[in-house]
Amino acid sequence: YGVTVGFDFVNWDDPWYVVKNPLIKSWSSANLWAIWSQVAIKNYAPVTLMSYLVEHSLWGLWPGGYHATNVLLHAINAALVYVLVKQVTGDRFIGLGTAALFAVHPVHIESVAWVASRKGLLSGAFILMSLIYWLRPERTARDEGRALLFLALALLSKAIAIVVPPVVLAYDVLVRKRKFSEALASQIVPGFLAFCLLAITMSAQVTEYGGVRGHMQLGKLHILGIDAMLLWRYVGMLLWPTELCLLYDPPTAGIAVWVAVSVVGWSVVTWLTWRCRHRFPLVPFALSTSLLFLLPVLNLFPITTLMNDRYLYLPSIPLLALAVGGVRAIVLSRRVAARQEPRLPLVKVERTFLSAVVLVGLVLLCGQTWSRLPVWKDGLALWNETDRQVPQLAVVQIQRANTLHALGRTEEAIAVLRAALSRCRVDQSDRDRIQRKLEAWSRDDHLSLQKKT
Repeated sequence: YGVTVGFDFVNWDDPWYVVKNPLIKSWSSANLWAIWSQVAIKNYAPVTLMSYLVEHSLWGLWPGGYHATNVLLHAINAALVYVLVKQVTGDRFIGLGTAALFAVHPVHIESVAWVASRKGLLSGAFILMSLIYWLRPERTARDEGRALLFLALALLSKAIAIVVPPVVLAYDVLVRKRKFSEALASQIVPGFLAFCLLAITMSAQVTEYGGVRGHMQLGKLHILGIDAMLLWRYVGMLLWPTELCLLYDPPTAGIAVWVAVSVVGWSVVTWLTWRCRHRFPLVPFALSTSLLFLLPVLNLFPITTLMNDRYLYLPSIPLLALAVGGVRAIVLSRRVAARQEPRLPLVKVERTFLSAVVLVGLVLLCGQTWSRLPVWKDGLALWNETDRQVPQLAVVQIQRANTLHALGRTEEAIAVLRAALSRCRVDQSDRDRIQRKLEAWSRDDHLSLQKKT
C-alpha cells in the first residue's frame, strides 16, 4: 500500500472531507465548535475531522500525506488484529495468519487507498483497542474503563462502533458462558453511548443524497432477502476477490429463487453452528461478530449503497480467523491420525504445511492487491474502471463527467451525460442533476468558444 503515497485525491467524497472542507482549514474556535457540534458529510465524526485538521496543518493539500496516514493506520490495525485474535483464540499461529491475510487482502483497498475512508480506519483502530480490553476471559474494572474510553473514541470516529456492545454481549454469553441477564447488564453504559451516537447520525444518513438509491423504497422483507444473497457474495469476495468494484449493482427484482437458495444455505450454516456451540464456542462467536459488524450496512436503516468493499473491513477479521483456524484444525486432525506412526516428525511437518498454506494465500492476495491498486491513482482512473464494470449506474456517469470537466475536457463530459440520459436507469433526482450540469457546461463551453473567437 506504500505506493498510494503517490496517488491523488479522487472526486468521491475526498473534496467534501478534505479539499473543499472549510472546517479543516484553520484552528479557529468557530471551526472547532462546528467540528464537535455538527453532523458533517452524513456523519457525526469529530475525531475523524480532527485528524484531517491536524494533517492539513502539517502538509496542506498534498494528498501523499493523507494517504501515508491511511497506510499507517492500516498497519496499526493489522498489529491490533494479531493481538486480539491471539488473545481470543489462545493460538499465536491463528493470530499471525489472520493479521497477515487482513493486512494484504485486496478487499481492503478501498478502505486504505481512499482518503475519505479515514473514518473506517480510525474507528477500526479504536474498536480493536476496545475489544482487546473487553474480550478477556477475566476482565477487571480497569479493563472495562479503558474499553469504554476507546469505544467513545470509536463512536466519535464513525457510527459503525455501535455494534461493539452486542459483540461483547455475544462473547460473554457464547464464550465466557455468563448468564444473558448478567452479560446484558454489563453493557448498559456502552449501549447507551452507542444509542446516542445512532440517534445523531440516522437522520443525516437518510436525508442527504448520493450513491445508488433505487433500493431505498423497497420493503424490509425485500431488503432482508437481498441481504441473504449479499452475505454469500461477501463470503465469495473474501475467498475469491477478483471482481472488486467501487460501486455494485446487485439485482433487486426477479431474485426469488436465489433468495430461497441463500436462505436455505444460511439456515444450514446456522444449524451446524448451533450444533457445535458447546464444543467450539468460538465458531458461533466469530460468525455472529461478522454479522453484527455488517448489520449497520445491510440497509435495515436506509443508506445509499447496497454493498461496498469497505463494508468488509472489520467483518473480514473473524471470517479470516475461521479460515486460518479451519486449516489448522484439519492439519491437527491429520496429526492425531499420524500419531500411530511415531517415525513421522509431526511438529515440523505440521508447522511447514501450515506456513506453506498461509504463504500461498498471502502471495495470491498480494498479487490481486498490487494489480488493483492503480485503479485508485486518480479520479479519471477510478471512474473509467468503474464505468467498465457498472456503466448502467447514473452516478458513475455523473462522476466520470465531473472528472472530465475538471480536466478541461468539457465536450467529452457533456457527451457522457447525454449518453447517460438514454442508457442508464436515471431517477428524477439524477435527471435534474444531469440537466443542470448540461445547461451550465454548455453555456460555459459556448462562452469559452466566443472568447477564443
